Amino acid sequence: MNDDLKIHDTLTPHTTSGEYTAKQIQVLEGLEPVRKRPGMYIGGTGLDGLHHLIWEVVDNSFDEAMAGHATTVNLTLLPGNQISVEDDGRGIPVDMHPQTKVSALETVMTTLHAGGKFGGGGYKVSGGLHGVGVSVVNALSSWMRTEVYRDGKVYVQEYKQGKPQAPVKEEGTTDRRGTKQIFQPDTEIFKDIRFNWGTIIDHLRQQAYLTRKITLHILDERSGEAVASEEVVSDSEEDAHVPHRPSEKSYTFYFEGGISSYVRHLAAGKTFIVDQPFAVEKEVGDIRVDVALAYTDDFNEHLYSFANNIHTIEGGTHLTGFRSALTRAINDYAKKSNFVKGNDTLTGEDVREGLVAVISVKLPEPQFEGQTKSKLGTPEARPAVETAVAEYLTYWLEENPTNARKIIEKCFLSARARLAAKAARETVIRKGALEGMTLPGKLADCSERDPAKSELFIVEGDSAGGSSKQGRDRRFQAILPLKGKILNVERARLDRMLAFEEIKNLIVALGAGVAEETNIDKVRYHRVIIMTDADVDGAHIRTLLLTFFYRHFPELFRRGYVYIAQPPLYSVTKGKDIKYAFSDAERDVILADIEQQQKEKDLKNNAIGKKADSETTENSGASENSENQGEFESSAPAASDHAAKMKGVSIQRYKGLGEMNPIQLWDTTMNPATRTMLQVTIDDAERADELFSMLMGDDVPPRKRFIQTHAKAVKNLDI
Repeated sequence: MNDDLKIHDTLTPHTTSGEYTAKQIQVLEGLEPVRKRPGMYIGGTGLDGLHHLIWEVVDNSFDEAMAGHATTVNLTLLPGNQISVEDDGRGIPVDMHPQTKVSALETVMTTLHAGGKFGGGGYKVSGGLHGVGVSVVNALSSWMRTEVYRDGKVYVQEYKQGKPQAPVKEEGTTDRRGTKQIFQPDTEIFKDIRFNWGTIIDHLRQQAYLTRKITLHILDERSGEAVASEEVVSDSEEDAHVPHRPSEKSYTFYFEGGISSYVRHLAAGKTFIVDQPFAVEKEVGDIRVDVALAYTDDFNEHLYSFANNIHTIEGGTHLTGFRSALTRAINDYAKKSNFVKGNDTLTGEDVREGLVAVISVKLPEPQFEGQTKSKLGTPEARPAVETAVAEYLTYWLEENPTNARKIIEKCFLSARARLAAKAARETVIRKGALEGMTLPGKLADCSERDPAKSELFIVEGDSAGGSSKQGRDRRFQAILPLKGKILNVERARLDRMLAFEEIKNLIVALGAGVAEETNIDKVRYHRVIIMTDADVDGAHIRTLLLTFFYRHFPELFRRGYVYIAQPPLYSVTKGKDIKYAFSDAERDVILADIEQQQKEKDLKNNAIGKKADSETTENSGASENSENQGEFESSAPAASDHAAKMKGVSIQRYKGLGEMNPIQLWDTTMNPATRTMLQVTIDDAERADELFSMLMGDDVPPRKRFIQTHAKAVKNLDI
């Protein structure tokens, strides 16, 4: 048994017959529909769809690695938002295809559903299941070039919007092998073709974990600057992981431990209650099961499932099999070891508290629900995972009684907390029913009953609550003031959370229930707006609220219901004219405009005066001009001093929402016609989870490193 407590079954290498020629490429249908309906193939033409082009090309390289034919993948972001992906696999076949009568390379690149993944012997398992990947990328690119290094020769073909510009041709000799794809997304399809460096790093790091012992190089050459240094991320560095958006120009990923290293990465910032992650690899029929798990002191479960390296966000049969096996194995061990008396059993919820697990299956013909492959539907995956996990986890628990006892104790603690939470939840529901069907006393509700038209402003303190209640539109805007800071739910179980009055009021106001009874379809407002002061305390309260929503109502983010209000930082007043600034830069622009307008006015007055009385006006104008120059120009270096020396101009820095009267609050922050709001979405659930754990958890060193890293980005911090 190695350091990761890994239990290996005898694995059958993923080999195929040595032959990989045009005979393995099977054609199902043509390519033409792709440009007409790109959303059917990549999910949309926004940034997610744009990055999906990269994933499809990289999937082909990882398929070669999973088949045992490639060890290295290089991805480069080129100037002009072009992408280059190269591997050292076998290279796409270039011989004549018997069905299409053209090169197999051209067939793969220009024909939908053409590839070696439909039982023709090219691949045993693959992520690019439907074979539409590279041809779809070609169809949605303004330009694409494929280079194949095979049999000592270089073969090249170029395409425009999916159409070959010439037959496949030889371009010299080489001692390399593999395939290189270069493409540029088509601006006729995508409005924005700027790739996000952080998104690419996050996704490909995940892929590197799932395909152990593959080296993945990622390079950003878009700025044209030389790469100063390269960051190498391997298994040994995972304990020091701090969530961040990478800014380096070059990354290399290599993970010897595979998904066991991935579990460590996901558990960064949490404390293990067992010595090392448990892991098992086993082949059940044609399905390879790879599972790693660990228990931490966290109160939330973190499960990530994959099928052929594709992240199945909605789970599927493999995840169902894992959950069933985990619950059964732990209950069986608890009864066998006399931890349980009578008919008491642990529920699935009990055994998954604090669990961090990765479930990865590789199978020949997976059945996904939809082209985006977010849920696995293959029936055989469930018993395969269930068999592997139940068998080896039972053995591991028996062989590691100390760790087993820690896990059982945590599960029973979770069970007791669940019962306490159930009682607390029933109290909340009963309280809501007795007090007028879920409306807390502090809530100033709106008259609108259509959630799609209703807004809930969560405001900080009674003072801001009073202003916002007076300034709101009562027809569709509800106000819920909070007293002080709510509980940090990152480190609290449900029973303790529900004992906190402000949280109970918030749950009751939302009307969507809580815990297993949560139903977001019943939420009473489709815009939940956090409106706090623009200071440190306001930022803290906002973070606490976001943590609460993310941990207990994550669907609110997925549906786009969560917003952050943007009240102004300054008001700039000159005479009866009031302008609002939402940043220091906006304030400076307003002051500069006022100064320019004053100078133009002075010049105009001087010109009129000169016409009336040349000599008198000349002296007066010179005196006036001298005075005005002293007013404005001498104060230019500092914006605040600048305003102080400008006649009739005053600046107010709003420390809290309560400093604004109801009309000001409506005009600047609450009026749908004039306000600015930030919509909060979760693009990367894994990264969001890490960030909340790091910022709101008990582990101090990662939070300290995060603050030190980002401290320079903070300006004008109000303390």
